[in-house]
Amino acid sequence: MAETITDKRTALFDEHVAAGGRMVPFAGFIMPVQYSSLAEEHLAVRSRAGIFDVSHMGEIFVRGPRALDFIQLFSCNDHSKLAIGRAQYTGLMYPQGTFVDDLLVHHIADNEYLLVVNAANTDKDFSYLKDLAEGERDVEVVNESDRWAQIAVQGPLAQEILQPLTAVDLAAIKYYRFAWGDVLGQRALVARTGYTGEDGFEVYLEPHAAPALWRALFAEGGPKGLLPAGLGARDTLRLEAGMPLYGNDIDDTTTPLEAALGWIVKLDKGDFIGRDVLERQQEAGVDRLLVGFELLTPGIARHGHPVLLDENASEPVGHVTSGTRLPSLGKSMGMAYLPTEAAKVGQEFFVDIRERRARARVVELPFYSRRKKA
Repeated sequence: MAETITDKRTALFDEHVAAGGRMVPFAGFIMPVQYSSLAEEHLAVRSRAGIFDVSHMGEIFVRGPRALDFIQLFSCNDHSKLAIGRAQYTGLMYPQGTFVDDLLVHHIADNEYLLVVNAANTDKDFSYLKDLAEGERDVEVVNESDRWAQIAVQGPLAQEILQPLTAVDLAAIKYYRFAWGDVLGQRALVARTGYTGEDGFEVYLEPHAAPALWRALFAEGGPKGLLPAGLGARDTLRLEAGMPLYGNDIDDTTTPLEAALGWIVKLDKGDFIGRDVLERQQEAGVDRLLVGFELLTPGIARHGHPVLLDENASEPVGHVTSGTRLPSLGKSMGMAYLPTEAAKVGQEFFVDIRERRARARVVELPFYSRRKKA
């Protein structure tokens, strides 16, 4: 572990070490990449439950009489009908219509919203938002990331495992909703959200209370097959579910329309940062699209591998953004940007893997969808 003096430890660091977690630097923190094996942790989440420390994520609050107007300004989604107790996925936009970050917006109370942002982008996002709010007396932007720990319980048994530890009626919380309540005697926000494609919850609470909840979840869930899961399984789970990763699949060079996230772009809500660019793209079409693919020949496509439309082509037309062998499916799959005319299901192309051209085919996203309860 190449820990440096600038790397932060979450409140659960000692719990990870005790559980045998392999700790690595990630987004300015020391985080567990895996405990047992990536595949074992991944499949536990798909079939039973897994528990993740996501305390490295950023929590930025926007408060004040003009909080909604401010969020509408920087977000490409429309939050005007977002009721208290609900959350939405959106993009924090640059003027060129590209991503500062992708994030969740939670409507906490009248004139109060919680933005949950990517760990590596917290400082950048906060600085960007503070600059946007400069001179605005009716908007307050506060970075409260150090005040919160976050534990995610994901999988088919997540509700069954978490419910005995909280007074919150978990069954009453629908997808992308949240509630405040008592969790092991501590006030917490419990959200039915996640980054795995499974049912589950993300619990936000004060850092000092996190270790007790972590241990209680193991006591309750261990006999039912709950496992701790690290960054490795989190990545393969979100990839199977077709969820983009900032820095890989989306970044400050990609727009939501290019990234196949047009459903979060609400041009009819009024003006917002980057709207003019996105409106032109929607009218004229985009030159490239993010697609899912599977390899048809042996190999594993990784982030950055060039993609070509012809096996003998000398110039790539795009690149792999995410790729690996997916444990639930037993296939080497990934996401890549292709020219729009080639971005259709069934289209074959090639991935340059260490100077070997591997044949690939565009398939529908997401690769995996959980079975919904009747």
